Amino acid sequence: KENFDSIPDLEFNPIRGKIVHAFFDKRNLRQESDGLADEINFEDFLTIMSYFRPIEMNMDEEQLDRFRKEKLKFLFHMYDSDHDGKITLQEYRNVVEELLSGNPHLEKESVRSIADGAMMEAASICVGQMGPDQVYEGITFEDFLKMWQGIDIETKMHVRFLNMETIAHCY
Repeated sequence: KENFDSIPDLEFNPIRGKIVHAFFDKRNLRQESDGLADEINFEDFLTIMSYFRPIEMNMDEEQLDRFRKEKLKFLFHMYDSDHDGKITLQEYRNVVEELLSGNPHLEKESVRSIADGAMMEAASICVGQMGPDQVYEGITFEDFLKMWQGIDIETKMHVRFLNMETIAHCY
């Protein structure tokens, strides 16, 4: 894990801890167990990086849907820090606080209000109108999929690697 400390692009990322945590989350390593791995090998690293590969032009609808769900499951795991299958209000507040921590103009109470408002919006999307005595327990993965409907995550969540075909034409 300490090797991730030397990655310059992560140094100032407000959710750096969540990103590093995601590399060691056994749920993302496609293992059948829960918790965190003490270390990862090269194959594990490639497994995590596969969540960031761009879409392939020849993917059919079924492949594209599976690809999208894999990416969203990875993101869901970043939010679901206690591994209970739900993103609770407190977990969501923690992420929003981390994301907005670099903004000196936002008070902690404002950040909390932003997170609370987003969670209320999630409840209205996923549950609909709730009664005054109802409590929204948290965002399940199915709810998370509903919330991301219409957002093009498959093209936004990717890392471009060097195109070897381009190099072949350079010499």
